[in-house]
Amino acid sequence: MSWGTELWDQFDNLEKHTQWGIDILEKYIKFVKERTEIEISYAKQLRNLSKKYQPKRNSKEEEEYKYTSCKAFISTLNEMNDYAGQHEVISENMTSQITVELARYVQELKQERKSHFHDGRKAQQHIETCWKQLESSKRRFERDCKEADRAQQYFEKMDADINVTKADVEKARQQAQLRHQMAEDSKADYSSALQKFNHEQREHYCTHIPSIFQKIQEMEERRIVRIGESMKTYAEVDRQVIPIIGKCLDGIAKAAESIDQKNDSQLVIEAYKSGFEPPGDIEFEDYTQPMKRTISETSLSNSRGDSKTELKFASKSKGKLWPFIKKNKLSLKLGAGPEDFSNLPPEQRRKKLQQKVDELNKEIQKEMDQRDAITKMKDVYVKNPQMGDPDSLDHKLIEVGQNIEKLRLEVQKFEAWLTEVEGRLPIRGEQTRRQSGIYEAQTTPSVNNCAQDRESPDGSYTEEQSQENELKMMATDFDDEFDDEEPLPTIGTCKALYTFEGQNEGTISIAEGEILYVIEEDKGDGWTRIRRNEDEEGYVPTSYVEVYLDKNAKGAMTYI
Repeated sequence: MSWGTELWDQFDNLEKHTQWGIDILEKYIKFVKERTEIEISYAKQLRNLSKKYQPKRNSKEEEEYKYTSCKAFISTLNEMNDYAGQHEVISENMTSQITVELARYVQELKQERKSHFHDGRKAQQHIETCWKQLESSKRRFERDCKEADRAQQYFEKMDADINVTKADVEKARQQAQLRHQMAEDSKADYSSALQKFNHEQREHYCTHIPSIFQKIQEMEERRIVRIGESMKTYAEVDRQVIPIIGKCLDGIAKAAESIDQKNDSQLVIEAYKSGFEPPGDIEFEDYTQPMKRTISETSLSNSRGDSKTELKFASKSKGKLWPFIKKNKLSLKLGAGPEDFSNLPPEQRRKKLQQKVDELNKEIQKEMDQRDAITKMKDVYVKNPQMGDPDSLDHKLIEVGQNIEKLRLEVQKFEAWLTEVEGRLPIRGEQTRRQSGIYEAQTTPSVNNCAQDRESPDGSYTEEQSQENELKMMATDFDDEFDDEEPLPTIGTCKALYTFEGQNEGTISIAEGEILYVIEEDKGDGWTRIRRNEDEEGYVPTSYVEVYLDKNAKGAMTYI
């Protein structure tokens, strides 16, 4: 089955068919290209959808995603983002493996087709030229034969006429012979041209055209094979991402299985628990008591006293309904937000204070890391002065030390509030125990100011008398604790590097260059306990003094 033998006379139709094949290939390329655009658009829409529903950073919405159902939703969004990535992979692979390759192949195919049909037209032109030469020699032979016949007839006519001279007859005879010779020559040319044409025609239809058509057939079959391979690639590109897409879907299913309704319920308790006890029973208010008065002054006074007592109980009973009063609810939501979070219920206040302490500790750690980095840089400058002036870093170290001091004071202040709140909350099995290395036996004035009243249900403070008694008890305990302690022995001396104003209780003021005694070294909290004389001692920031411990003291060392 060959186009050269079966379709030897269908040159024009083959030309149209091969052009149609190229058009089909270009149509398929366009189809794949549009598919890649759809995949890219779909992936982009999926990514935008996933991004749209992601919680905003540092927003209230982000806090809500602590629940397992919300975490599962976040996992779903992340898996959908990966899912979108696989559609981008489909688009990229189809573009590189199909669209680009086929576009290059189409250009090569067009060039090859053009070359083959150019050879075919050239062969057609050659055989047409041979045919024209044959026709020309045939017409010349025919014309010469007719001329020879006319010359022969004229000679015979002249020879039969007795009135014609012998010279005219001889002339006619010679003319007839010449025409006959020309006819013979034309005959020979015609015969030669006919043989040549027949030979060329056989070569054309049996050799040249079959060879050209065979190449065209092979070209067309390669085109068909190529488009088939492209369709297989099209399917393979999709099939390659199916396992990854399956993993994305498995991830979504796994996230759904991780949802724990009990855990979410517990988180709701932790988020909204106030820490207050439920209100007690409301006592009966007997308004008939005044009607039972007697003439006796004793009974009258008693009834008045009972009435006052009842009114007092009634007022207390009404105060127990605070959680259900709308006004108090609004005050909790729209409070001004004091620094110690006293506008919040006890449990929520504890959580906020704990969160604040953690944040401040992180900031302290950052400052300490910065101080260590500056110290190392200063050591490098000391060893290699050409790299920089070590003294230029002193002001930075002082600034960092002051920042650490301020942050530590803030931590101690919030820890004191936290300790106070935890002492008022009901005992919990998992209640954390907080300790502050410097504030174990002392509280700052700011703490006393914020924690001087007993907390009321609506977040305010009431019962000033009870508060004053409580402060007196705290102060007495504080003084007793120090009175019971024996004077600590001196373990070394220190020199004040900077002036420190000891405004908080338990601290002591020092002046730059002052020499003092060390009675307790830094326990890791950034404070050193020193003594000026028998009556003056307290804590100062370790970074503000240069300590010289006695060699006989335990762990004696010299540091700044």
